Amino acid sequence: MAEDFEIIDAHHHLWDLDQGHYPFLAGQPEPDFFLGDYSALRCNYLPHDYRRDSSGHNIIATVHCEAERERTDQVGETLWLEQIAGAHGMPAAIVAHAWFDTPDAEDIIAQQAERPMVRGIRSKPRTGNAPGTISPDAPGTMGDPLWRRGLRLLEKYDLSYDLRVPVWHLKEAVEITRLIPRTTVIINHTGFPWDRSKTGMTLWRDAMQAMANEPNTVVKLSELGLKNDPWRYEENCAIVLEAIELFGPSRCMFASNFPVAGLRIPFDDLYRAYKKMVADFSL
Repeated sequence: MAEDFEIIDAHHHLWDLDQGHYPFLAGQPEPDFFLGDYSALRCNYLPHDYRRDSSGHNIIATVHCEAERERTDQVGETLWLEQIAGAHGMPAAIVAHAWFDTPDAEDIIAQQAERPMVRGIRSKPRTGNAPGTISPDAPGTMGDPLWRRGLRLLEKYDLSYDLRVPVWHLKEAVEITRLIPRTTVIINHTGFPWDRSKTGMTLWRDAMQAMANEPNTVVKLSELGLKNDPWRYEENCAIVLEAIELFGPSRCMFASNFPVAGLRIPFDDLYRAYKKMVADFSL
């Protein structure tokens, strides 16, 4: 693979803590964050920071995914990103946020859909912190009728859906994927294969196969970091190649998830690893 191979980063974040409020970056860090201590993220991350991190690779375009800005300012994040793009030439597209189970859900989705850079919505459903720890139809979950009503609006507004749930909720996601057959459902972060034990990987494999069987799903190959372990090339390469085998190359996209992924691996090392993983693939 040529060193100057053109890359579109399918998922990253930007934030300016002086221009917007990001609750998870204020106050004390959340103790259960999936990568552990994230204190290093509690500073501005702007285009010049991203370009510094990615300078060893030919990034020709990027997609910004909502960064948990204050939820009373959902459209405000989009407007800010439009200003950033106008001034700095990035990002090229936005995955914005809207809650699905609030009275103003359609109003927010409609406002986001009107913005020229918005291509989709990420709205994290309520999830359990382990298998079986939450009722599948509890308020805010993927089984909640009100949440599903909001999800269905994405077809009306021609928006994709970024799905970010722990792996033990992926099989539940098959059902909601079938509710919106004309909407592209984008599985975030390789389906979060956090448990690398034989049992854990079987759970991940079965869940990803179930999602891959749905024709309107694609997957972001990203965020392979673990809370208590280093970033291991051989292990992560096997996961990436299996995901590609399950979904097929045309339904997979690589992404950095920077700056978050930088808690475990530098950008340059990450993309060199990605390139090595698929070095034998044809273009």
